[in-house]
Amino acid sequence: PFNLAPLKMVRGTLPTGDYGILGLPHVAAIERKSVADLIGVIGGGRDRFEREIQRLLAYETRAIVVEGHWSTIEAKQYRGDVHPNAAMGSILGWVARGIPVLFCGDRERAERFTARLLFVAARRRWEEAQVFLPTLRVVGDTQEVEA
Repeated sequence: PFNLAPLKMVRGTLPTGDYGILGLPHVAAIERKSVADLIGVIGGGRDRFEREIQRLLAYETRAIVVEGHWSTIEAKQYRGDVHPNAAMGSILGWVARGIPVLFCGDRERAERFTARLLFVAARRRWEEAQVFLPTLRVVGDTQEVEA
């Protein structure tokens, strides 16, 4: 698993994706892939991964984080029979459907990116919730709630 420090990690099963936010299960879903995994789901595992894509679309914050470079796809520096044009077409098709596919380079950058993305999504949800929380004001022996 990724090291998402300073975020606290809790192992468990998510409805979709590899990483999410504890307590906010339907806010964020991040799918993690190596280039080899990505090529695998474009080739033989396509049907199963298309169902994963459909589930990801239900999340406010969603992404596929790739430990690798776009140039690896372009230059076909991977094993498998998937043609680079087919791979790039699939990836860009997911982007067009609203799923960012983020090539982070190496594992360390992918970890940092995932941690920051989850933090930003959680902070945004917290800030949105603050708008709707009423202010409690104590006046003498009574309490009033301001909207």
